Amino acid sequence: MNEIPKIAIDFASLNFTTIAPMIAAIIGALVILCVDLVNKKLDKSLYIILAILFLLIDLGFIFAFNSDSRGFFDLLLVDGISTLSQAIIVIASIFFIALGFSKLSFQEFRYPEYFALFLFMIAGFQFMVSSDSLILIFVSLETASLALYTMIAMHNRLTAIEAAIKYFTMGALAAAFFAFGSMIFYAQTGSVELGQISYILTQNNFENYFVILVGTVFLIAALGFKLSLFPFHLWVADVYEGSSSALAGFISIVPKIAGFIVALRFFEIFIISDDIFIQTILYTMVVLTMTIPNIIALLQNDIKRMLAYSSISNAGFAMAAILIGTHQATQSLFLYWAMFLITNLGGFTMLWLNRIKDESLTDDSLNKYAGLVKTSPVTACIMALFMLSLAGLPPFALFWGKLYLISSALNAGFMFLALIMVLNSAIAAYYYLKPIVYMFLKEPINSKEYYLQNATMPIKFIAAICAIFTILSIFTIEPLLQIISYYIQISGF
Repeated sequence: MNEIPKIAIDFASLNFTTIAPMIAAIIGALVILCVDLVNKKLDKSLYIILAILFLLIDLGFIFAFNSDSRGFFDLLLVDGISTLSQAIIVIASIFFIALGFSKLSFQEFRYPEYFALFLFMIAGFQFMVSSDSLILIFVSLETASLALYTMIAMHNRLTAIEAAIKYFTMGALAAAFFAFGSMIFYAQTGSVELGQISYILTQNNFENYFVILVGTVFLIAALGFKLSLFPFHLWVADVYEGSSSALAGFISIVPKIAGFIVALRFFEIFIISDDIFIQTILYTMVVLTMTIPNIIALLQNDIKRMLAYSSISNAGFAMAAILIGTHQATQSLFLYWAMFLITNLGGFTMLWLNRIKDESLTDDSLNKYAGLVKTSPVTACIMALFMLSLAGLPPFALFWGKLYLISSALNAGFMFLALIMVLNSAIAAYYYLKPIVYMFLKEPINSKEYYLQNATMPIKFIAAICAIFTILSIFTIEPLLQIISYYIQISGF
């Protein structure tokens, strides 16, 4: 009888340094669970500190590994794009988890599992942006998503449970689309690695194009849901409304940058090949994603729902960079999202500062903020600052992101797309001015004090940091672009 050959694994070839950042987050989650097993009466602040500590270790590993290489059975691809996106994910996560240092006690913070799920979710998103394997992307995406669904439901309000169920149901459908699209590409190419898929499709001159198109449409639908692109955006406003302001802000930033990286790696196949049909689909989706939610946002009288539709439109802006497909456009994607992170973190932090337990008045109704300048002028001015930045007005943070993105569109010959961006920025300016009108030009509706009930020094510090960066962002643009350009160049984009 022939002996079955033994499989020899050289552990050095697995390149475990590529997985070190994710391992830090996973170990952090396990440590939190173990600490809870030993003592169940510890204060939530300990778990927040532990989560931040392990995320800082995670961030250290990210920047310590400075090369373009594969690892862990060739499933991981840690390049400059991965490093940039992981840095955004972890830095944003540190700030958003720090919002847990709130004055009011909320249901989800009573459970250490909430913070463990948070770290598991971050590890999932990090795996997602550090791979070009459709299998690992799928597994990491669903790991992160399941943790996020649970965290939303833990807010323990009827709207939160409804939001979690809606998010889970739509997410399950998107997962099925992703799995089916991946299966089609594997059947056509015999590979699940995006680099190999691109090479084989190009070599075969996109043979069986109709089948490839079907697979692409399934993946567009899956990514469209995760990125809240039109027409897959219907879940967003309800999920934001049902989530706490801190978690809603997180959802607007972190899951989307992970989705953008997957979209960047996947659609590169068709952008490089000048596939007119796929480019037309993307072009249409980008234009509608920027425009339709902006028009819906005009009708909103709830700040959180308004910011939800705003985040959809901003996702359309970022997706335009992937459609354009140039080096400058890829740079603008990261610059835009870094500026959006600063601004949106500030905006949702202000909502979290003003969080109330009394449900007699809707938490984020515009009426709640009427006459805010008379009772809390500093709060009103800082909120107005973030609204003006989100509107894209100079010299605030998001203006520079939009300016660079529109410039990349013009330089690549996308004149109509650049015009649509400018028009949508004008529309957005109108509804972002609405909260400012309420705060500065209207009389208070309620005599009861609704402001800063949830404020603590750490949350005020985060709001102040965001405000300072929003105002002084012009001095950070050049250094940021140099860093972004370096990492993108070593990735070959």
